[in-house]
Amino acid sequence: MRGAGGWWRRKSTPAKVETYTRWSFHFFALIYVASIGLPVLGQVTGQLAVWLVLLVCAHAVVCAVTASRALDWTRGRREQPVRTLWVLGAVTLAISGAVIAIAERGPDDDGFDMAVGAVFVGVLTFAAGIGALGVRSRRRVLALVAGFAAGAALGGFPLGYAVPESLVTGMVVLVTAGFLAFTSFFSVWLLNAVYELDEARETRSRLAVAEERLRFGRDLHDVMGRNLAVIALKSELAVQLARRGRDEAVDQMTEVQRIAQETQREVRDVVRGYREADLGIELTGARGVLTAAGIHCEVIGEPGGLPAEVQSALGWVVREATTNVLRHGDAKRCTVAVSIEEERVVLTVENDGMLKSSGGGGGSGLAGLRERLAAVAGTLEAGPVREGVFRLVAQVPLVAPDVVA
Repeated sequence: MRGAGGWWRRKSTPAKVETYTRWSFHFFALIYVASIGLPVLGQVTGQLAVWLVLLVCAHAVVCAVTASRALDWTRGRREQPVRTLWVLGAVTLAISGAVIAIAERGPDDDGFDMAVGAVFVGVLTFAAGIGALGVRSRRRVLALVAGFAAGAALGGFPLGYAVPESLVTGMVVLVTAGFLAFTSFFSVWLLNAVYELDEARETRSRLAVAEERLRFGRDLHDVMGRNLAVIALKSELAVQLARRGRDEAVDQMTEVQRIAQETQREVRDVVRGYREADLGIELTGARGVLTAAGIHCEVIGEPGGLPAEVQSALGWVVREATTNVLRHGDAKRCTVAVSIEEERVVLTVENDGMLKSSGGGGGSGLAGLRERLAAVAGTLEAGPVREGVFRLVAQVPLVAPDVVA
């Protein structure tokens, strides 16, 4: 049971919806057999009952196979199952003909007539409903349902029905097959919508990362663009002065050296601003990014008053944990808590999406975090804590406890 539960939890939300949809149609086949085939045994006796039940079971198997291949086609995993649809139509026609032949050779009994009529209507109804999975055009779905309904009305005459009874049979197939076809069509639409929403969420996550990279690129461009342009101009001027043998060339190169050193300092400041993360800003950013990705994020605790080195180390933990939740998990909720326990700052990040890549915490990102935390005597623990829940706990000692108080 644990293995089966783990298999289900490891699936993404779209994969779960697809599995549910696929097995729903398989369950329809079981309902088909239970509601149409098995009651025959209580209404008909002898070999005719066995033959009718076997025909229903065979048709249910063909319907299940058709539904499975049609769903694969809607997800782009195979070509349109045209041959399977033709096989379904041929089997339906053959079984309908066999039912009519059984009705002609069967006893003149009301129970037998009701059983045969139910099988006849059920075969045409499920064939139309399942066949709708294999086409996309609404007009073709309507034509498919209307065709089976017309076949049911015409097939009523060999069964000994009068004109009103044949028309009623056709209307019953039209309504029931139409409902089943609508259910099939809507199920496919819903499945595709879930996959598209999941792709949109991944796109939002990638855009959030891209925006952060663009912001860093703009800051770096602002710092280096002007200074590099000045260095290029002054270097060119120094070359011209040196060719003319003028002493001002040395002054220009000295100025180039000064600007280059200043550029190095400014670049270090920009990088340090990203490396030395502010924990409060990182918590706010994590909440915004996760919320944009459709994940409910709750932040508990206030990081104010913590030493700068502690905030920087834990800020990087928040960054990496947020990235793991976005890229490797299928979380719906995420909780980030900051607390002070026994002169140590404890940061806990917990989400309900088991990580696919980081697993128990052996990824290179978490290894890098352990190195950063080790520099401030901190520790990091990461792994599953209960069914479907992943927790990351970082602890850093307070460098200056009096400041936090």
